[in-house]
Amino acid sequence: MAAPRTLGGILAPVTTPFDARTGAVDGAAFESNLRAHLQAGLAGVVVAGSNGEAPLLDEAERLLLVERARTIVPHDRWLLAGTGAESTRASVRLAREAALRGADAALVVGPHYYGAAILSAMALAAHFQRIADESPIPVVLYNIPKYMHYSLAPQLVNELAAHGNVRGIKDSSGDLSLLSTYLNAQSDRFAVLIGNAQLLAEGVRAGIDGGIVAVSMFAPALTLELFDAARRGDASAAALQERLAPLGREIVGTLSVPGVKAALDIVGLAGGQPRPPLLPLSHEATTLVRTMLHEAGVIAA
Repeated sequence: MAAPRTLGGILAPVTTPFDARTGAVDGAAFESNLRAHLQAGLAGVVVAGSNGEAPLLDEAERLLLVERARTIVPHDRWLLAGTGAESTRASVRLAREAALRGADAALVVGPHYYGAAILSAMALAAHFQRIADESPIPVVLYNIPKYMHYSLAPQLVNELAAHGNVRGIKDSSGDLSLLSTYLNAQSDRFAVLIGNAQLLAEGVRAGIDGGIVAVSMFAPALTLELFDAARRGDASAAALQERLAPLGREIVGTLSVPGVKAALDIVGLAGGQPRPPLLPLSHEATTLVRTMLHEAGVIAA
């Protein structure tokens, strides 16, 4: 089990670099990126999440990432593993295997392939409760309507927050009113984290514990400066948020994984190509990413 410490701060939902020739996971590049993220002062990392191209990885690759990450991530930083799957059984198995490889918690996205057939409150409650019952490590719920095509209902989150092994929720909805309902479930043992960098300052004012935001991989100093300023109630937070918001909205939100990987390349980390069927950015889009990073003060001209 993870140490009973607060889940919070800024965590990076890390990408998965691939070997340009073979297409296999590039473990050395992955570890190099992790070292850079941690040296930048982030509170931890999430592996095999949305930005890690989890749907495009096989199970062995997902678990390899956890195993290699644990050799880099010290135990005073968080190591979360994406263990969501379409079947409850598969998600339980992934959580167990991730625990064996040293993950501190399992980030579990809701199943979504069967649409309305799976979206009943009863079905989702049974799904998450069984995972929480059987997972050796704490469970963090993951709400991302962009990919799930629905949101976790506030009543369901409230119910799950009472489970002894459900430790928090990452909300990537971009909906502050929905976030506020999740904050009603917040407690000393249930954390609420935001997944949208463009709303980070507003989230802090609302009371979030932290964020799992992709911009922290390629703009860590700006992200942490904003987070700290917002927590202090410093007036500088508004200007910092204005600089960070386009990076979250356009590079992460619009350009998605290919945009994030291009940004990593530009700042000197290992981005590389996404795994097919995703395609790398065009030259024009990459130039736009570079311009945005410059305008935000992340890179020099």
